[in-house]
Amino acid sequence: MKCWLALACLLAGAAVGAAQAAAPRTPFQIRCEDTISKSVSVLKAQQDGYTINNQLPYRALTARTGSSNRGMQTLGLTVTQGMHKASVGGPILQDRESGYECIAPKVDIQLYYSSVRIYVGNEFAPGTCAYKEILAHEMRHLKAHMDNLARVQKVVGDALNKRFAGQPMYAPSGTAMSALQHEVGSTWFNFIRDEFDKGKVEQEKIDTPAEYARLGKACNGEIAQILARRSK
Repeated sequence: MKCWLALACLLAGAAVGAAQAAAPRTPFQIRCEDTISKSVSVLKAQQDGYTINNQLPYRALTARTGSSNRGMQTLGLTVTQGMHKASVGGPILQDRESGYECIAPKVDIQLYYSSVRIYVGNEFAPGTCAYKEILAHEMRHLKAHMDNLARVQKVVGDALNKRFAGQPMYAPSGTAMSALQHEVGSTWFNFIRDEFDKGKVEQEKIDTPAEYARLGKACNGEIAQILARRSK
């Protein structure tokens, strides 16, 4: 993926910078590395809760997912989206002689899912066996989302810490902050989106033909009977 290649290049650049740091440091490097605060990357993950909606018919849910094209009906649906936001900053020192400046990056990234909406077709009355089975299926989707959030937090957190590693960034005077903002807004946000998308694999493992067949037989065939009546 393009964003991962870009991130790999950045990490490679950080490794080159570390190698260069082994050489005698300039007075400007000494000022930057020894007198300003270390770079900080903070990653937070949160869950905004969920709501249950029992107002839409299963046909509306099926049309929304397009599952009828695969010969399956959507009896319930879990809707959410991986989200992220960031703030960046950090103290800056300038060197008039070289025309460069350094910044100790402070990157605060928040990861979360938008409020989860769980739909159960209105053909299935709350409290019935059919409703409970479908809701339990959707709760598996919810758990998969939350497990993915924890995984994304670890992957992104590890990559952030490796990228900045407590070292300042150098750039031509007047450009360090914009360079940091650009890196976070392009490279890192693309990386985060791709990591969230990897969770779709686990979601697909839940919606298998075998699971749909099980639901059709659940509750002594109650779900299948309701679908048969509604299809007439």
